[in-house]
Amino acid sequence: MDSQDTALDKRLYATKEEVLERVKQLAHGEEEIQRAELDHLKTAYYYLLNAERDAAQKAYLEAGGDPMQYIAAPDPTEEEFKAEMQLVKERKQADAQRQEAEKQANLKRKLEIIDKIKSFIDDSANETEKSVIDRYKEVKALQEEWKEIKAVPAENATSLWNNYKLVLEQYYDLLKLNFEAREYDFKKNLEAKTALCEAAEKLADEPDVVSAFHSLQELHNQFREIGPVAKELREEIWNRFKQASTVVNKRHADHFEALHQQEEQNLEKKTALCEKVEDIVSGFLNDQTTKQPNDRWDALAKEIIAIQAEWKTIGFAPKAMNVKIFERFRTACDQFFSAKNEYYQQLKGLYAENIAKKEEIVKKAQELADSTEWKATADRLIQLQKDWKEIGMTPRKVGEQLWTDFRAACDKFFEARKASTANTRNEQQDNLQKKQSVIERLKALIEAEVEDLNAEVQALTEEYSQIGHVPFRAKDDLFREYHDTLDELYKKIRKARNAASGRAPRVDTPDSLQRRYNEKKEELATYENNLLFLSSSSKKGNSLIDTMNRKVEKLREELAQLKEQIKAAE
Repeated sequence: MDSQDTALDKRLYATKEEVLERVKQLAHGEEEIQRAELDHLKTAYYYLLNAERDAAQKAYLEAGGDPMQYIAAPDPTEEEFKAEMQLVKERKQADAQRQEAEKQANLKRKLEIIDKIKSFIDDSANETEKSVIDRYKEVKALQEEWKEIKAVPAENATSLWNNYKLVLEQYYDLLKLNFEAREYDFKKNLEAKTALCEAAEKLADEPDVVSAFHSLQELHNQFREIGPVAKELREEIWNRFKQASTVVNKRHADHFEALHQQEEQNLEKKTALCEKVEDIVSGFLNDQTTKQPNDRWDALAKEIIAIQAEWKTIGFAPKAMNVKIFERFRTACDQFFSAKNEYYQQLKGLYAENIAKKEEIVKKAQELADSTEWKATADRLIQLQKDWKEIGMTPRKVGEQLWTDFRAACDKFFEARKASTANTRNEQQDNLQKKQSVIERLKALIEAEVEDLNAEVQALTEEYSQIGHVPFRAKDDLFREYHDTLDELYKKIRKARNAASGRAPRVDTPDSLQRRYNEKKEELATYENNLLFLSSSSKKGNSLIDTMNRKVEKLREELAQLKEQIKAAE
């Protein structure tokens, strides 16, 4: 193979169409087909095909495409590529048969030339000077014909050449030319072979060792075709040429040994990547303990795509394994992505069911949005929120829109209910003034002399507890002022009791106060549990949550009051 053939073997192709065009040239042309180039064309085509598929999938995903809907489109050139490759193989087989027939014909003719020269040797003893010259011219013509004859079967090439060389040397040794003609011929042959030795020696400095090797083969062909030199110089000139050849051949062998080692290392790396993908596929697809959620599919897909990118950075494996290792890698990757596509097809059906369920909930919420039955409708909407939570996943964009519609319907109802109770703020301001009035009256009792202070305090605390909610910003300060005042009064009551020999009658007994305390405590626990549930499923600012928060605060105030009353009554 010459340097041009080597360039074709390793040519870089930018598109599949370029590869296909080259295959067509081989299938329908007349140039010699090389096995190395065929392997390279097949590898290059599928490398470019898979690169396009990877790029198409990546672009689809980056554009926001739904992974479950992505299916790789069949490539229109693949079947044509396979058909043209088959034609190439058929043509290569036909070429091989034709070349073999030509080699057999060439072998036959070269054997005839050898026999012809032998006949000249056998008849040399009876030749005249004129016939010797004529025979010499015939031998020269036979030598030229020998040069024009092309290849012979490889198994016959060495023995054929040795026989040809032997009969030529025998002929020239026995040739009864005059001394000047004989010496002139030997001199010209020596000059020609010396020039070939010099050319072979220069190849030692040729940077391209493959090109140097092929050039050396051509020099060998020329060296063989040149006639003999003087007998005493034959071994010397051959040894010089052989020594120069040894240097070139060793560089060529070392080059391919290094290349072979690199290809073996590449095969090891590619085998490791195959095993890595196979482990991912077998470990994930055979794992029956999980439902294989989307995030795991996506994470492993990214991992395999990264492995594919790493694969592309590794050079060729040995020719015998290059296609096989690529087929193994592609099979493992295809197995994963086929399973991924199947999973998303199944998920698509589940999404459709979940979408239908959520659309039904949205429809029901929208039907309730204009209701003025505040309690019943609020309970129904809360139940719908619970039902919503029980439904599985939907595609993100669709799910967000459904949730927006659902929340809009719920908010519409609760905002309407909130508007219907807008006068609550005015009531809270009035309640603040009423509670402040009670606190002032309680403060007055701290300094006043009252016959039954405990009864007065209980009456005012009862009045205080019957007053509704106050504005949220005033609640904490009012609470502290109220309980600080009560603390002073209860201290006064306990001090008076300790000083008296008897105790004044109680409005409430400790037992009745304790029962009321326990009842309020149970009621508070119920509201807090309900509030915890609603807080986990409702937005901040939901009017129902606001109402329940106010109720909880009121119960806590009442519990604090009862606790102080119990202390005072003991």
